[in-house]
Amino acid sequence: MQRPRILKATEEAIVEAAGIIGGGGLVIYPTETVYGLGCDPFNSSAVDRIIMVKGREDKPLPIIASSTEKAHRVAQFNPQAEKIVSELWPGPLTLILKARVAFPQGITLGLDTIGIRVPDHQVALRLAELSGGYLVSTSANKSGAPSPRKVEEAVAQIGQEVDLILDAGRSPLGHSSTILDVTAKPKILREGPISLKLILEVLKS
Repeated sequence: MQRPRILKATEEAIVEAAGIIGGGGLVIYPTETVYGLGCDPFNSSAVDRIIMVKGREDKPLPIIASSTEKAHRVAQFNPQAEKIVSELWPGPLTLILKARVAFPQGITLGLDTIGIRVPDHQVALRLAELSGGYLVSTSANKSGAPSPRKVEEAVAQIGQEVDLILDAGRSPLGHSSTILDVTAKPKILREGPISLKLILEVLKS
């Protein structure tokens, strides 16, 4: 079996990874939370491949954006969301918002919402920037397995099933992002590094 290609996350390697993303490929890449499994979120075939690799079909796939401006182009931000991101982005907080554009079925599962965040990690931001501004950002693991905090953990689970792996050492936080639904009253769907208490403090300020 061919060994997966693992590159240190240099600028040259990130450029190569972005080329793979643009060609419909899959890349494992670092974020401040855990290692992510990425592709072009507008490429249906690549999205379907991620679902196969993860063994997951029952949950929408979140994405990252390279900037808040890019996020605004694909999601509808209400006043609560605007206030939250002004204080807590970039960072480990995924917002559930109404989608502004159409995504493949595998991203939204037919819902009218999208999970999106701007990460606080230079490699993830640069890769997203060079990939058109957006990347699928699901954790680089098999569905139900632990999220990988370092590249070896990602390789052990799905390394043979992707096209390139970027290594930037251990993820600083080692915990998946908080997921907050702000389509109505703010509601945490997954607890993570950012607490509901902090979010409520931001909204009150």
